[in-house]
Amino acid sequence: MLTGDVFVQEGLITPEQLQLATEKQLEMGGDDPIARVMVEMGLISERDRVRCMGKVWGVPYIDLASVSPTDQAVALLSPQFAKRFKSIPIELKDSKLIVAMANPLDVFVIDELRMNTGYEIEPMIAVEEDILTCLADKYKLDVNLGDAILGVMKDFDGDLDVKAGPSREDDDELSEAQLRELGEDAPVVRLANLIINQAIADKASDIHVEPRKDCVMVRLRIDGIMMDAMKLPRKVSAPLASRFKIVANMDIAEKRTPQDNRISATIGGKEFDFRVSTLPVVYGEKIVMRVLDKAGINVGLSKLGFLSHNLKMLEDMAQRSFGIVLVTGPTGSGKSTTLYSLINQSNDGLKNIITIEDPVEYELGSINQCNVNVKAGMTFAAGLRSMLRQDPDVIMIGEMRDRETATTAMEAALTGHLVFSTLHTNDASSAPSRLMDMDVEPFLIASSLVGVLAQRLVRQICPNCKESYVASRETLLRYGFPVPEEVGAETRGELKLFKGAGCDQCKGTGYKSRTGVHELLTLSDEIRDKILHRCPSHEIRNLAIANGMKTLQMDAVQKILMGVTSVDEVLRVIYA
Repeated sequence: MLTGDVFVQEGLITPEQLQLATEKQLEMGGDDPIARVMVEMGLISERDRVRCMGKVWGVPYIDLASVSPTDQAVALLSPQFAKRFKSIPIELKDSKLIVAMANPLDVFVIDELRMNTGYEIEPMIAVEEDILTCLADKYKLDVNLGDAILGVMKDFDGDLDVKAGPSREDDDELSEAQLRELGEDAPVVRLANLIINQAIADKASDIHVEPRKDCVMVRLRIDGIMMDAMKLPRKVSAPLASRFKIVANMDIAEKRTPQDNRISATIGGKEFDFRVSTLPVVYGEKIVMRVLDKAGINVGLSKLGFLSHNLKMLEDMAQRSFGIVLVTGPTGSGKSTTLYSLINQSNDGLKNIITIEDPVEYELGSINQCNVNVKAGMTFAAGLRSMLRQDPDVIMIGEMRDRETATTAMEAALTGHLVFSTLHTNDASSAPSRLMDMDVEPFLIASSLVGVLAQRLVRQICPNCKESYVASRETLLRYGFPVPEEVGAETRGELKLFKGAGCDQCKGTGYKSRTGVHELLTLSDEIRDKILHRCPSHEIRNLAIANGMKTLQMDAVQKILMGVTSVDEVLRVIYA
């Protein structure tokens, strides 16, 4: 079986997409395996690639997110060896040791495993990221958090005792040389590394270092929820802030003005970008770091939680030659990830794609990306006008903030360009009204707009502690959920729903990772007429629903009934 064919047989891609990937592979020199090319194009996820490569090679796939290695098996292999060869023992079975490996065809590693453990090896293929996460968990390679903090604090007490316990005024009086010395001391470096490693291990999207009156709190945003991670002594505030500012190449002597910058780092074999921001607060400087996993942006549209009818329409929009597609939602609703996935979907290697962002969040190798720089006159509007002289096929605008940007974008969409952008509205049907509020002419909106996607992110129920329960259809109706009439008809109104009980893997929350809830408005002739006549958003919404649009609430109900998320989570995010 040819490698590419297995992905078609699994229903992950179409034959046409396989052909595009093959052409892209040849364009790149033909050295990269076709499966990796498809991951880079966003056609498949890394997990799908690994699973299907296991089928091609005849090696079983193991999902380490749902299978936990036994302590007996883990004890058979040293942490150093396991990390070096990216392998982790799973269990002893019939005198054979089952081992999850990133490369199960490496016979030399298998021989080393056999000699080190004394058992015959049965290799299984797993996602490398899952292996590294499992190694960190089982072998404590990223160190035990409590012990590490105690160790670092002892070093602080020994090395920095003369500077211990500064007040806010003392912090202000430290010279630049003293601050740099503090930020480069070994205990400070280890503490900063510990915070970052812990955030990555917990898959946090943001790190918050908050100086308070009597302590420094480190909080992580995990799956959209802020969680306390560490409580540190007050005396580490100035050294820790200085350390992060040194790494981010900021002015460490400037403590009264906000600063921001970005840094790149390779941690555990993976590339990360960090957007670092400082803010002067009452008791020092608050540091916030946005964690950007470069590998996480190539997930592809099919992995963002779209139901089949929305996915097909969105894929068709991404292949259009002109028009404008808007993604709407509040901050933190996953708009950027969807935009990048749309760009990857339309990136067949034959188009000139240019983006203007504030700032560039993820660097994509085959795409031209520009940063907004207001001081230099590089606004969204000015950048967009310049981009149109660069012969683009596809344009991505980070955000439509003003009339000039929106009008220019829509004129570009009418002159043969495909445009993607974001807009801040609560739902899809409000987008035309919002654009009219920005003084964009209705005929421009009606002529250029192809579709509007509204979205939110909800937490998924943890698969390890997922449990079912029975609820009545009337209960969901009382909450305001639009439950279809046919649902529960055969079970006398009783529905099987799911929730997370809480376990070690999800830190007792009952949830692990997030998925999207979507509402996709497509522009029909009737809706264009409504826009031309400046009809209010509720009329557009009612007409769109009559034409088959699934609202955010309808999409959320489907995901509740599928067991993807819970009633409480949807109430928190959609109905709050």
